[in-house]
This record gives sequence, C-alpha cells and structure tokens, in this order.
Amino acid sequence: MKHVGNTPFDARLDAVGLEGVGRAHWNLPPAKLILQTLLRGEGVLTNQGALAIETGTFTGRSPKDRFLVQDGSTEQRVDWGDINQPMTSEAFQTLLQDVQSHLDGKSVFVKDAAVGADSRYRIPVRVVAEKAWSSLFVDNMFIRLSDEERWVAEPDWHVVCAPSFKADPTRHGCRQSNVSAIDFTRKIIVVAGSGYTGEIKKGMFSVMNYILPVEHDVLPMHCSSNMGKEGDVAVFFGLSGTGKTTLSSDPNRQLIGDDEHGWTEEGVFNMEGGCYAKTIDLSPEGEPEIFQAIRFGAMLENIGFQEDGVTPNYEDDTITPNTRVSYPIHHIPGAVATGKGGHPTDIFFLTCDAFGVLPPLARLNKGQAMYHFLSGYTAKVAGTEAGVVEPQTTFSACFGAPFLPLHATEYARMLGERMTEHGVRLWLVNTGWTGGGYGVGSRMKLAYTRAMISAALEGKLDAVETQTHPVFGLEVPVACDGVPAELWDVRATWADPRAYDEAAHDLAERFAANFESFEAQATEEMKAGAPKLTASQDV
Repeated sequence: MKHVGNTPFDARLDAVGLEGVGRAHWNLPPAKLILQTLLRGEGVLTNQGALAIETGTFTGRSPKDRFLVQDGSTEQRVDWGDINQPMTSEAFQTLLQDVQSHLDGKSVFVKDAAVGADSRYRIPVRVVAEKAWSSLFVDNMFIRLSDEERWVAEPDWHVVCAPSFKADPTRHGCRQSNVSAIDFTRKIIVVAGSGYTGEIKKGMFSVMNYILPVEHDVLPMHCSSNMGKEGDVAVFFGLSGTGKTTLSSDPNRQLIGDDEHGWTEEGVFNMEGGCYAKTIDLSPEGEPEIFQAIRFGAMLENIGFQEDGVTPNYEDDTITPNTRVSYPIHHIPGAVATGKGGHPTDIFFLTCDAFGVLPPLARLNKGQAMYHFLSGYTAKVAGTEAGVVEPQTTFSACFGAPFLPLHATEYARMLGERMTEHGVRLWLVNTGWTGGGYGVGSRMKLAYTRAMISAALEGKLDAVETQTHPVFGLEVPVACDGVPAELWDVRATWADPRAYDEAAHDLAERFAANFESFEAQATEEMKAGAPKLTASQDV
C-alpha cells in the first residue's frame, strides 16, 4: 500500500482490514480532493467555484437498508423494529470482509476527523472512502482536526464507504445491493452500494444517539441552534420543509449548528463542523447566508445547470428534489467558532401543518412538550410526491426517528428533565397553513413567523394574555407585534368554523393513533400532553 498525503506516524488501515488497498490518500486538503474529483471526471466546478457531483442511483438516505449489529452489547438496549433492523455479527463480518476484498488494489481516500465540538464527548473517526468527493464531504461536515491533533488522536470509530460495492442479501443479511450497517462493538460503520453522502453523516449521528445517553447522560438532538448577542441560545426542531434551516439562519444571531447537537450539564454543542442544506429553489433573497456559502470548498449534490453547464439551476429537480450542498460552518458569517453555547432559553418545534388546524404559535407545558416531541409532526403537501393528492400526516419521533437506536421515550424524558431544570420555554410553531388547509387557506408568511420567534426570544410573549386551544390544549397568545391579530383565533380564520372543528378532531385522532406505539413506555405526564378528542367548542 502506497501512502500519499498527511499520514500520522503509525496510522494504518489494518483496523478495518484494508492493508491491501493500492494507494491511500491520507488527509488531503479540500483543494486536492476537488482536483482528484475533477481529474477522475466525477464532478465540475460551478461558476462560483463550488464542486458539483452526482451521487448515482441513490440521491437520499435509504432507511429500509440501515442495520445495527445485534450482539451482547446491543440486544437488550436497542429498540429493535422497522427502524433499528438487526444484523448478525457474522453477517457484518462477512460484509466487511467482502468490502475489504472489493477495495484491494484500489485507491482510497482517508480522512481523520471527529464528531462533537465538546472535547469531553468528542469521538475521533477515520473515514476510508472510495471517492475523493466523499472525503471532501467528511472534511466539510465533521470536526476538522489540526495536523497536530491527527498525530495524537487515535480513531475511536471507522467508517468504510464503498459506493461501487454491491451487497448480496443472502450473504450479508441485508435487503438489497445497498446497505448501511453499524457495529457498536467493533466500532465500524460500513456504507456500501450507495454514494449518497448523507449516509456517512447520519451513520455517525446514530452512533452519538446511542453513546451520549447511555454512557454520558447527554441528550442528542436532531435540531439547529443559534445564539443571540447576549449569549441566549435557541434550538429549532423540525422535519423537512418546516423552515428549520431558514429560521435558524438569522442574520441577527450567530449560528451554532444546523442539524445535530448534544445538550450537556453546561449547555449545547454542535456535533458537526459544517452544514448540509437543501438547495431546491434556493435564492439569494430567500436564504442569503446559504446562497453565499456556496463557494470554493462547498460541494453541491445532484443539481441541474443552466445552459452554460456551470451555473446552477436550483429550480431543477430532474435528478431529485433532494438537491443538497455541504460546506464548512465558517462559510456562514459570524458562526460560533467553538460550536458551543449555554443552555437554551427557548426551544421551537416547527411544523408545517397543511391542514390549517394548529395555531401560528403556542406555548407548551412539560407534558405537552414531551408528547409533541414524541409525535414529531408535520404534513406533506399535495403534489410533492407521486400519488399524494391531499395533505398527509408525517410523524417522526423526536423529529429524527430514523437515527434513534434507543426507545423514543428515553429521549423525551431527558428533554422534559432539562426543560424543567433550566426553565426553558418551549413553543410549537406552525409554518404551514391558516384560514383553511392546503388548497383553501394560505401559507403562513415567513415575516410573521420571524416576528413571533423574535418576540418569544425577547420574552415579549411571557406576559401576553393567552387562550386555550379547545382540542390540543395549547396556550395560544392573543397578540404579537408584527402579526395580524386575526391569525391567533385559528377557528375564526376559517370560512366554515364547523369544518375547522372536523379538521381539528381528525388531526387529533391521527396524533392519538400515532402515539399508540409509545403508550406502553410513556409516562403519565407524557400522556397528559395529548389532545382532547371530546372537545368541540370555540376557543
């Protein structure tokens, strides 16, 4: 094996059985990774200097092809089921050995990095990738180590990424030719058969979601976070399309991180060193911080181009609507360099309610907070997917169910405890529809949502009179500067109030049906946060 680049003294690949690779490119800087990608004909430079690549057949994660090794250390601890699918230790070993044989004689790109801005919980990780652009993604998204740190930091985890390898379900215990498998005992992740870079990132996030609660009593969170001028920290949870990235990218506040955080006894920390943002319909007016971050060093995935072949067309979803860009967090002006902040003063659950039922903003008590955290609700809008002709409810526990090795109630309990201990205000924010559901009402204006969030962060809503929502039991303010007064009485915004009642009860029943899977392990306080299915009167 020939070594190229910045190689730590006794760095070897025998920990993952890859001594037989032909050439190992160690810790190449972004410019050289970009050059290697261009020389291999696997990408182009855009007019702004960013690298653009295509990830192949897979342009998003494949949750049904994610497996955890079931052994003595995980058998009783992991919440096994459709999300956490078991793989035997023997099948994983066979998979790893076959990937090793597949990479024999080939060039690989090795990147030593870390996950976790808080040094007490940081996990050094070595990623061995078949593609130079996969290594660039790691450099963008993980914590970048100095040369000195690389010499002394032995990797605790390894990730092996081989997009050209095709798995065999009968031999490897998986579903089809692509697989993402995590072995908590060997501390190895294998991503094979898929070039989608998000599998690397979310593999390590799953690791943190297991290790932080179990070993350190730290709450992992699938959220964005920012900090005000006085050091006040806000946290934003939300599924795709709810506005999490947009609302956390506030020019008046410093970004801590846009996707993955831990909450310790001292405050929050970013698990990552970069951002992985959607680019579909991106514009300099709508999301200027993200748009300006797309420059040399950033990597675009699966985008279309204008006729010149180098100018991105962010409206083009020919390859996928899930077009993406990764970039180091220092591409965002004023981002918090340490990746750390204090305890949150406010937490926002963002939901795009396409049924037009939920209020623009409401404050949650502890029980409601845990209930809605477990629910992780939003709604898909008609037309966004083939066959979707009306709004559809989407529930994802803790706003990140695909990455939770433990039972969701464990994370909800930890959230409730910290909310109480640190006096955190928790809000439910509807960035969806008002005055009726999708096709009848109108989408909540971004300016109104920003005004509500700003008022909440400044404490201006603490003394405002509230009204209790008749079905969901939420405390809804009756006024907020910059927000039309008529929006707060949601039922009154509908032309037919009785139609609103029906829609509200229908949504409440969907919440109840979803929550049935948590009933056995949920506390009474969690259950008390549920909507009241018998209520039907005006607010």
